Amino acid sequence: MRATLSRLIQALALCALAACAPKNDLKAPPPPLGKFLLGLNLVVTDGMQKGPVSRDASGAEWQAALKQAMQDRFGRYDGTDYYDFVVTVRGYALAPPGIPLVLTPKSVLVVQVLVWYDATKTLLNPEPKQFIVFEGTSPQTVIGSGLTRTKAEQLKVLSYNAAKDIQDWLLKHPEWFPAEGAPQPEAATSGANPQAGSAATTATGPAAAAPALRPRPIPSK
Repeated sequence: MRATLSRLIQALALCALAACAPKNDLKAPPPPLGKFLLGLNLVVTDGMQKGPVSRDASGAEWQAALKQAMQDRFGRYDGTDYYDFVVTVRGYALAPPGIPLVLTPKSVLVVQVLVWYDATKTLLNPEPKQFIVFEGTSPQTVIGSGLTRTKAEQLKVLSYNAAKDIQDWLLKHPEWFPAEGAPQPEAATSGANPQAGSAATTATGPAAAAPALRPRPIPSK
């Protein structure tokens, strides 16, 4: 599995095309998510893999960058019901400097996400949702972002894009975020057997267990 994931990261990091980078939308009001209020914001980096063509980044660096990106995006909501996240970093590649321009290496981040409804400790997606995240195409990345961005900038852009992808996914599940007075959300059902998936798509280790949910005071409006 490790060899397969490593090859995936390498191939994605060296690909010539990537989705366009989204514009920074954090100054605009967030799209509605019912009674959503950000609860636990956990990032797990145990067992993450680095692509063979990559700068080094520690687990602590990824935790700091992703937690900040999640807080920046989801901390804007002021609902009454807490939702908890576990974001697991499966692998990454940060385009290094000094690579011939013909390769134009791309940075990539592979994460998996689990979401809990805090009030009932309900896991909303029994199978972790996987995201493959790119920096996006811009004048800075056409020749490889390793030549135009620092490692810290790459971490920040990838984490921003990951949080945006997570938000876009949540918006496709309005049943998880009912409005005031609506029934509480229930766990999603899946026809697939979670045990049949590969290790890259099945929750294991710290990400498989529910976070330690604790009562929290509801902030005043």
